[in-house]
Amino acid sequence: MTVNKRVFLIVLDSFGIGGAPDAAAFGDEGSDTLASIASHPAFNCPNLQKLGLFNICGVQCGTPVAAPAGAFGRMQEASSGKDTTTGHWEIAGIESSRPLPTFPEGFPPELIAQFEQATGRRVLCNMPYSGTQVLDDYGEQHMATGDLIVYTSADSVFQIAAHEQVVPVEELYRICETARALLTGDWAVGRVIARPFVGEKAGAFTRTANRHDFSLVPPRKTMLDHLQAAGKATIGVGKIYDIFGGVGVSESTRNKSNHHGMETTLSYVQKDFDGLCFVNLVDFDSAYGHRNNVAGYAAAATDFDEQLGQLLPLLQKQDLLIITADHGCDPATPSTDHSRECVPVLVYGDSVRPGTDLGVRRSFADIAATVLEYFDAEGDICGTSFLSDILK
Repeated sequence: MTVNKRVFLIVLDSFGIGGAPDAAAFGDEGSDTLASIASHPAFNCPNLQKLGLFNICGVQCGTPVAAPAGAFGRMQEASSGKDTTTGHWEIAGIESSRPLPTFPEGFPPELIAQFEQATGRRVLCNMPYSGTQVLDDYGEQHMATGDLIVYTSADSVFQIAAHEQVVPVEELYRICETARALLTGDWAVGRVIARPFVGEKAGAFTRTANRHDFSLVPPRKTMLDHLQAAGKATIGVGKIYDIFGGVGVSESTRNKSNHHGMETTLSYVQKDFDGLCFVNLVDFDSAYGHRNNVAGYAAAATDFDEQLGQLLPLLQKQDLLIITADHGCDPATPSTDHSRECVPVLVYGDSVRPGTDLGVRRSFADIAATVLEYFDAEGDICGTSFLSDILK
């Protein structure tokens, strides 16, 4: 009888561990997301601690354990960037030598003119902005005119906010698809993001769970494509489908929250499939990191850790659990943007040799190489597998 192999790859969006060698070049010297939240009373993560989080080289907070239950290591980003798209693409085997374009002064007038003509709606804002503050400053004008709130950030994003009663969600999605088609060449941002919101007036507007990302399609094949070619399932939970433009994802489920995403993951661990379950938990980043909410971030880590405690005993004999991140977003610094940090890699399973120190990995793509080797799948990707280092 053939026993299915499964990998559960969970990305704690923005869960950096500080100390990227080139952090200063990105304006992020001293950023350390983990250290910022681990000192808060709301932080309590015994399961991450048990796996070896605080045993990782360079981690300056928490208490290491004498005998970690998993393999553990520190990963540097080889790509030029610190955004969700670049980070996830690298995890999946693509290293990006050129950063995706950003627009610190807003988008070019000629692009906005084309967008307005294509959508039949005028544009408000067109500046880098906080995603919550922009609603207070432009939400009422949007409701009165139907004009679209377009803004960006330090990341490579074109964000469109609209009230769900003014622009129905499905229409907003079509508008985002229009923008995605325009944003090519020098304008090819990593993501166009639909930002629906509700509420009656400034100060009472709130964003809804109907966010949707429209990403660039990866420039070449990723781990997901190669797994599909090998006949394996490629399940996306959360933003994974969006981040890869749907390419290489055989099944997808959206998250309403981190907690919901882990509930979905817990349901998949009890299903029979052969392949990868790739999970993104975005609340760490969007709800807490970008909002400079240390207490919220710490509490979210604690909630994840409790659900991780439910997941670990459900893993089957041939399962691998890999926990990592895509960048940092230190909630304790004045900046509300992503931070260039190293990220953790924790690996657990019956076949994993406990206490294996993976050291400092030069690329997030080492995860992709390891996953492909575990499934005996061929693929031309970046990265160096650490499978032989962790197997008993």
